Amino acid sequence: MELDFSEVIPVILLSLYISIFSTCIASILGMLFGIPTALFKFKGKRLIVHTTDTLMSTPPVLMGLLVYLLLSRKGPLGKFKLLFTPTAMIIAQTLLVFPIVFGLTVSIISKTGKPIINTCITLGANRKETFFAIVKENRAQLLSIITMGFGRAISEVGAVMMVGGNIKGFTRVMTTYIALETGKGNFNEAIFIGIILLIISFVINYLLHLFQRRENR
Repeated sequence: MELDFSEVIPVILLSLYISIFSTCIASILGMLFGIPTALFKFKGKRLIVHTTDTLMSTPPVLMGLLVYLLLSRKGPLGKFKLLFTPTAMIIAQTLLVFPIVFGLTVSIISKTGKPIINTCITLGANRKETFFAIVKENRAQLLSIITMGFGRAISEVGAVMMVGGNIKGFTRVMTTYIALETGKGNFNEAIFIGIILLIISFVINYLLHLFQRRENR
């Protein structure tokens, strides 16, 4: 069976759009909350960290179920009619990626943040300047975290299938396309999309490797 590129290309583009958008949201929020959490002591910090560690390994289908219940007609957000839309898929992927970015950011900044803060205080930097200094000094590690988050997002299948419905031309992405075509016995299509996923993963990791090499010079 020949590949129908008029169907495959939109699937690839939608996958990239949803994964990139959800990763950006999760990364921004994860770092905005993760850096202060790492640097300051407050009541409940240990509970937050332990809860995040648990959420990092949350089964995607469980997250999909929670988002489904939130967005369903009888759910608290049902009035917005977001279920079985790309927006619902972005919400699910964002909730999956956020704990990864938050947890790893806390882990890294807890080890490197204090010396940077002391230097910034000595130089008279304000809080905003200190925050950006921490990000700049840890940019290679933070970029690695973002890359891991993107990998989690673009490889997700269970949650996005539950909240997106795998609707042709609307919510069908690469992972759900592979699952569907494999079930139908159309292995050529499934293998082709699988190769595209591998190429995307290779390109992202190669660019990260180049960036880290440049930083280490």
